[in-house]
Amino acid sequence: MARQFDRKLVLENGDVYAGYAFGADIERVCELVYNTAVVGYQEIISDPSYTYQAVVMTYPLIGNYGVTEEDNETNNPQIGALIVREYNDSPSNFRYTKTLGETLEEDKVPGLEGIDTRKLTRFIRDNGSIKGMICNFDRPTEEALEIIKNTEIRKNAVSVVSCKKRWYSRTFNPKYNVIAIDCGIKHSIIRSLNARGCNLTIVPWNTTIEEIENMNPDGILISNGPGDPHEVKEVIELVKKLRGRHPIFGIGLGHLLINLAYGAEVYKMKNGHRGGNYPVKVLENGKVLITGQNHSYAVCAESLEGTGLSVTCKNVVDGSVEGTEAKTDRVFSLQYHPDDTAGPEGTVNPFDRFIAMMEEK
Repeated sequence: MARQFDRKLVLENGDVYAGYAFGADIERVCELVYNTAVVGYQEIISDPSYTYQAVVMTYPLIGNYGVTEEDNETNNPQIGALIVREYNDSPSNFRYTKTLGETLEEDKVPGLEGIDTRKLTRFIRDNGSIKGMICNFDRPTEEALEIIKNTEIRKNAVSVVSCKKRWYSRTFNPKYNVIAIDCGIKHSIIRSLNARGCNLTIVPWNTTIEEIENMNPDGILISNGPGDPHEVKEVIELVKKLRGRHPIFGIGLGHLLINLAYGAEVYKMKNGHRGGNYPVKVLENGKVLITGQNHSYAVCAESLEGTGLSVTCKNVVDGSVEGTEAKTDRVFSLQYHPDDTAGPEGTVNPFDRFIAMMEEK
């Protein structure tokens, strides 16, 4: 007997993609984006940077190695939905603790499989991100379109994913005390700094400069996170006050917030960059890194003039700004995620550079 469609995706332009349900049995309106990574679906669904977004995976087979809880990027995922070509519910992996479907069900995230993800990806690529609704197959399309029309994607996502009180991640024989401003920080970033002798104090996004100075930091990390950087005014103002006092390193959203603090302009890209295969050129030595990224916004290169910031890295494909620095202030930032970047030998790891800046201080 043929399998019956039980879930569908309705786009705000009226297009309908019929498929099959997995994960949580709920309906949801989200912004649709696509991710080109071949592996790492667990890191994607647990990355706070995907808050309120439905992620379309371009790689066709998803779920085949299950989910290993200790590899999660956060304990409270906020991804909107997951859309795949083929979902595998029988993982082959000695480390896995849950199936992907079980994980999505526990985290109240709907999944949709069996649709033409190539067609959907091409549509998003050509038209930019769009709103859509994952709903039961028997819901009339007209009803779904009305719900989409009357549903605004929530804003101020950083305030949702950031910790509500400070917490600590300590290591053996620590050398440095790093304060991490949590805008939606990934655990792999914390682990990368712990491995380099840093004790981390992770603090909420709206922590004051007085509180931070009282913790006597050796360096400040502005983390990755979701949403529009223009909404995170508290962190922008914080960077303005902290720059020049301590070494500062920004990643992802943190990169954008640092650039806004220096007076640069940030714009929303048509599609953004999401996946693990984006080539980035380091201008200092010409080396090219293959990077992992997840962002919708970018720094306007022309707006950097007169800010005190200079470009350190550029995207090889579209020329967008991937890194900036203010040497005199000991501030630098990267659009890509250095915790999951593969690159050639001879390129200084950004975390090591941050360590060197704290050592010099």
